[in-house]
Amino acid sequence: MNVETPEVNYARSGDVSIAYQVVGSGPVDVLFVPFLINLVWAWEQPIFVDFCNRLAEFSRLILLDKRGTGLSDRPRDLPTFEARMDDLRAVMDAAGSDKAALLGAGSPGGQLCAVFAATYPERVRALILQNTWPRVVRAPDFPFGEPVEEWHRRVREARASWGDREYQIAEMRRYFPSRVDDPEFEQWHVNHERLAASPGAAAWFLRVLMETDVREVLPTISVPTLLLYRPEWRDACVYMAERIPNAQVVELNAPDVSIYADPQIPHEVERFLSEGRIDTAPERVLTTVLFTDIVDSTSRAAELGDQQWRELLEAHHATVRAQLARYSGKEIRSTGDGFFAIFAGPARAIACAHKATAAVGELGLDIRTGIHTGEVEVVGGRVEGIAVHIGARIAAEAKPCEVLVSSVVRDLAAGSGIDFEDRGEHALKGVPGTWRLFAARLSDRARIG
Repeated sequence: MNVETPEVNYARSGDVSIAYQVVGSGPVDVLFVPFLINLVWAWEQPIFVDFCNRLAEFSRLILLDKRGTGLSDRPRDLPTFEARMDDLRAVMDAAGSDKAALLGAGSPGGQLCAVFAATYPERVRALILQNTWPRVVRAPDFPFGEPVEEWHRRVREARASWGDREYQIAEMRRYFPSRVDDPEFEQWHVNHERLAASPGAAAWFLRVLMETDVREVLPTISVPTLLLYRPEWRDACVYMAERIPNAQVVELNAPDVSIYADPQIPHEVERFLSEGRIDTAPERVLTTVLFTDIVDSTSRAAELGDQQWRELLEAHHATVRAQLARYSGKEIRSTGDGFFAIFAGPARAIACAHKATAAVGELGLDIRTGIHTGEVEVVGGRVEGIAVHIGARIAAEAKPCEVLVSSVVRDLAAGSGIDFEDRGEHALKGVPGTWRLFAARLSDRARIG
């Protein structure tokens, strides 16, 4: 197909280069987040070209290859949610986009967009999710997913067969059933999937998808949200619509599952973005809170005396602050013998806590840490809300040198190489209900910058 491929640009996200393109010059920016794509080969397919051109009629469309895929760098480090959100911000900054509507394809793209919208609502004009599930694996309180054994099978199969023609044809029939008898499309699809990701990368993305659960994030989404769903997945759609404030729902009826093959989607995106909405500055955002506390600080202070304790406390503060700076944490306040800090996501908070624990250990001190991810209110530089109280209560439950986290933290840290050991149900003082807590440990696989 003789279509001029849009210029490929690169945005710098830390040490990683993220490939992106800009198409169109409409009044609103739309950032499209796919599962897997190759920004050059995709333009060889007419349905992809039509999809993008239709969106570009009313928007400035920004496309990207996620890190580890397509034309973007494929680093050795495991990409956490924080790193992938950093990539979205880096692409927006490079493309000159202060605020964009996020269009997430499927659960891989949609879950990332949902967490980004909750964390950085000031950068998001609207959230549009196509065929997105908050989790893909069945649970006692989420009967809509598939058995975990099925997802383990998919991960193994992708790792062993991603590049095989038969595997890719089977995938094509799943997402493009109307193209089964189209040999030209079949060849494009096989080549595109091979160029989009390696077998290892594809298997990794599927494994992370299997482990991720963003259900607790849904009520914290404050931006206008549109859910686009096929009728066979209506139950999961209703589940999300009931939890995302004021979400709109549109049922899709195209024969193909892929976002590119459904002409209804650009129409619904245009309609949704054209509706008038009140654009207010967000005060409530999704944030990871971290609390630390020195173990037996009172007895240590009595043992050392005022002068030596003050000097040790100053060394402790400097040590913890150095780790906060290293992992992009923001100190909210020091609590005398501990810290309250916030992070954009949980993986870096956990890494910071472990490195701080080891560093202050060299000073002869033990600390305990509690971490929780939830909605907070930011007013005049203050950070308040129930999530703050939960984080503090979790820290109070932690053992010396332990990093104790909530189940939300575990669910959002999938793929980070962090191990979690179940610590059971806990009643947190002043917080309703019981909370399942986990001890977080950095494994050899965890490389979190």
